[in-house]
Parts: sequence; structure tokens; C-alpha cells
Amino acid sequence: MIIKRDSYLTQIISGKGNGLIKIITGIRRCGKSFLLFDLFHRHLIEQGIDENHIIKIAFDDWDFRELCDPAKMMEYVKSHIVDEAIHYILLDEVQLLDEFVPVLNGLLRKKNLDIYVTGSNSRFLSTDVVTEFRGRGDQIHVYPLSFSEFMSVRDDHPMEAWNEYYTYGGLPHVLALDTDKKKSDYLRNLYQTVYVSDILERQNIRNKEEFNELVNIIASSIGSPTNPRKLSNTFKSLKNKILAQPTISKYLTYLQDAFIVEKAIRYDIKGKKYINTLSKYYFSDVGIRNAILDFRQQEENHIMENIIYNELKIRGFHVDIGVVEHKTTDKNGKTIRKQYEVDFVANQGSQRYYIQSAFVMPTDAKERQESASLLNIDDSFKKIIIVKDYIKPKRNEDGIVTIGLIDFLLKQELLGW
Repeated sequence: MIIKRDSYLTQIISGKGNGLIKIITGIRRCGKSFLLFDLFHRHLIEQGIDENHIIKIAFDDWDFRELCDPAKMMEYVKSHIVDEAIHYILLDEVQLLDEFVPVLNGLLRKKNLDIYVTGSNSRFLSTDVVTEFRGRGDQIHVYPLSFSEFMSVRDDHPMEAWNEYYTYGGLPHVLALDTDKKKSDYLRNLYQTVYVSDILERQNIRNKEEFNELVNIIASSIGSPTNPRKLSNTFKSLKNKILAQPTISKYLTYLQDAFIVEKAIRYDIKGKKYINTLSKYYFSDVGIRNAILDFRQQEENHIMENIIYNELKIRGFHVDIGVVEHKTTDKNGKTIRKQYEVDFVANQGSQRYYIQSAFVMPTDAKERQESASLLNIDDSFKKIIIVKDYIKPKRNEDGIVTIGLIDFLLKQELLGW
């Protein structure tokens, strides 16, 4: 089963010959190695590149174990440079190469080498990886499968596939498993033996139970504004333990650096400024989020919000949480301030969309409630409500567009409708 990752492949192809190291990052097991060694390699061959101008090294392959030594790796690469034409260097699990940063910077100085790398541990997946290459890195960030990619290898109705997707997420290997038990076991084991182990080992965290309990709290409250102080209070009330705010801040940073969660900051739409008091945390893969909670707490409305956030990020948007303040006066002339929340403010270049994740709107009252925040925004950017219902897109008299979830996930052009 081959799953096309065309948007990422296009990004890699567009970086050919740009003089930078193409660094493919993303949560572990999201398909980075397949993207580089299979899809991009196939593209090079189709473009007429000779195999002897493509040098592939998988550092986690036993056959290449000796090449983890920098000197032997450099000798190997030099021995495979056959002429002055461009050679494509594809390196998988490059963090296993000793002193990989200076080695790659050394390779970059050779005029006829075009370098592409992936890595899969917390150190390599740190969000500051590009700076490690001193401005010589071009990062391509890979997410787990979008719903569109997920559907590309399925033949059932999208609503049936949605049930599977919001439960087990988009890590590619999940699609190869044929039972619910295999899928849930895979995700539980992956989280504990790979993701958590990487963070605990790298950061020298001794209290694994404490760390896991905090992650459980975050997983239980996706879509809820929070901060280290609120999390500390929640930890104390639920666990009857004290976890200091600085420790919580560090743990959150570790989770972000490993791309397990992403942080969305609140943005004052009218004041045009960020509000750093509260933020939301979303999981890069909802299957991992569900596995953390042992698949017990699956509120479809909150998971839907997480998936919409991920979809916007996959499409290249910068995504914030919007806040709109509306002022009125009472009969005594006293000013009354009320804050409305906009689920997502999605920006890309000159484009901006205000988006509400509403799940269902069974009544006019519910529709007015979901529209209230959007109606208090006084600019001309598009305002959208996404509902789970399988409906045709519609626009009301206030210009607010309502889109069905499946259409939103499968038809990117609808954002511009």
C-alpha cells in the first residue's frame, strides 16, 4: 500500500539545488523515511537521475552500522562520488551519525552534493534543529496523514472512515493493521516505548509517573484554554500532589519539541495583539492522544476541533485562538465587557479565515450562539462555521459560511468559496 504525500514531496522537490540541507522533521512514525527513501527517490529516477548519483544511507540499518563513525561515513560518500555532476545524498536516522551537525556542514561545502536528511529521536526533532545547521537548513515538517491522504487508500464512505480516523489517528502504519486491538496496542506501545522514553532519556526526567499524569491531564482537556498555573491547580486537585509551574512549563516544552503537541496562542482580534495568559494544546496525532487515555475519553466534538487545527497546519496556515471583546452599556450607563472566543484565526500570507468548530447546530439558538463571536469581528475576512453534518456549503445573510466537516477536510477549495 503506497500512500501519496504529494504536498510534502512538492516541498522537497522545490528545494532541489538550493544550497541548503533539506531537513525532514515530524513526530516519529509519521512517514518521513518513506517520503525520502521511496517517494523522493522514485522522483529522482523518473527525472532521469542515474542510480550512481543517488547515495542512500540508513543509519539504523545493520549493513550501514560502521558508517555511524564520521570518518568512515565521509570516506564512503567520497568513494561514491563518480564525477562532477550533482549527487543526491539521502540520509535516514541521521541522529545516529556521531557529530552529525559538523559532518553535514562539511558535506554542504562540496559543490556537487545536494543533501536530504531525516531523524527520529527527540534531539533531532527539536524545533531548533534548523539553527543547529547555522542557517543552512531548509525544514520540511511532516504531519501524520491528513484525512484526505487517509481516504486516498480507502474505499468506504467518508463518514465511516471518519469514525476510524478520529479514533486511531493518521500514523501510516495504523492503516496496515486489521483489528481494533492491533491498532490500539500499536498506539499505546508507540507512545510509551518510543515517544515517552525518548523524552525521559533526553531530559533526564526521573519521575515518569508525574510526567505521564500531566500528559493525561492535557489529553483530557484538548480545546480548553490553560497555562502552567491552571495545570498545577488541576494536578493538585486531581492527584492531590504538587507539581511546580516551572516544571510544568519544561514538560510542555519537551512535548512540543518532540512534536507530540502544538501550542496555539490567544490573539486579541480587535486589539491586534497576542494574549499570553492562556493557550490551547493540540495533539499532532489524535490516535496517540486517545491511546494516552486508553481510548476511554473520546469526546468527538473536542477531537474534531483538534483535527481541524491539524488540517489548517498541514495546509500551511499559522493558527491562533481568537478573542473578541464586545462592549455595551447597561441602563445606568455602566460599560459591560464580554469576551467571545473564535476557535481559530488562520493566516497565510494575505489570507485570513475566522473558523468555528461547532460539531452540530440543531437549532437556530445554537447557530446564533456559534455565530456570536464571528458577528463581533468588524473586518472583511471570511468567517466560517464547520459542522460535522454531511451538508452542502451555505452562506447566511450575515455572510457567514457553514461547511460540513467532510467537505472541509476533502475539498481545500471550499475555504475560498
